[in-house]
Amino acid sequence: MQSHRRDLLKGALGLAGGLAGGFAGATMFGGAARAAAVEPRSLSLLNLHTGEKLKATYFEGGEYLPDALEAMNRLLRDFRTGDVHPIAPNLLDLVNTLQGRLDTTQTVHVISGYRSPHTNALLHERSNGVATKSLHMQGLAMDIRIPGVELADLRNAALGLQRGGVGYYPSSDFVHVDVGRVRRW
Repeated sequence: MQSHRRDLLKGALGLAGGLAGGFAGATMFGGAARAAAVEPRSLSLLNLHTGEKLKATYFEGGEYLPDALEAMNRLLRDFRTGDVHPIAPNLLDLVNTLQGRLDTTQTVHVISGYRSPHTNALLHERSNGVATKSLHMQGLAMDIRIPGVELADLRNAALGLQRGGVGYYPSSDFVHVDVGRVRRW
């Protein structure tokens, strides 16, 4: 009897979940979310300090591609020390989403990707605009601009995503984006 009630309750919960998913998930989100989850993601990046350019599909078939991620890590390395560090895939996704929002396929110009603790300390000594615990040191931040896109539009698009921090540096011609907590400066 107890087992029968448990099975009945499980069935009722499953039905309720299925109905809720059927109305909200499948029609509004399910199909689109599944398509977005498997749609290939590519980026074209130019490291302004090294002159290296990379165009790569880094996500395909529902998976991040290790070879492409390694190539991104190498391109986004600390150009001062040569140190390579893993770049968070969701940071790449953020930049990819920004390009989509801005309706551009232009190569993203990278001013700064990964920064070693040594480089970050050196930059912090020179400028109070460099955080001592910068997310660049964790591979969670990039300073970028996109040719043909107004810097204010890039900033506004990044702010609209609400997926991390956004710093606006018009006098240095870049926008800082990161996948830390949502904040702006």
